[in-house]
Amino acid sequence: MVIHYLLAAPPAVTDSTWQSLVIESDLPVLIEFLAPWCGPCRMIHPVIDKLAQQYAGKLKVYKVNTDESPSIATQYGIRSIPTVMVFKNGEKKETVIGAVPESTLTTCLEKFL
Repeated sequence: MVIHYLLAAPPAVTDSTWQSLVIESDLPVLIEFLAPWCGPCRMIHPVIDKLAQQYAGKLKVYKVNTDESPSIATQYGIRSIPTVMVFKNGEKKETVIGAVPESTLTTCLEKFL
């Protein structure tokens, strides 16, 4: 018998919450830029959700729907999704583009924790 655990998906960030949730965060922040219609985005969702659980208390994880918040995507030059960015102290520190393995994201995150 297989038991599936439902992980709470990271909350969405919008234009109105970007400053308070990301820029002013006291913890490093991982942002996934995505769109609901994006196949590779759906592939990386479980990895992002797992990282959110794994690093709870050390890292904040949010998602930005590029269809609903295009100004944030434009501000950070998002041209391809999924794109994952790590922010620390309000500054963009790292960008990973595409549906990458969990190990790639873990290596990226460890530098900022």
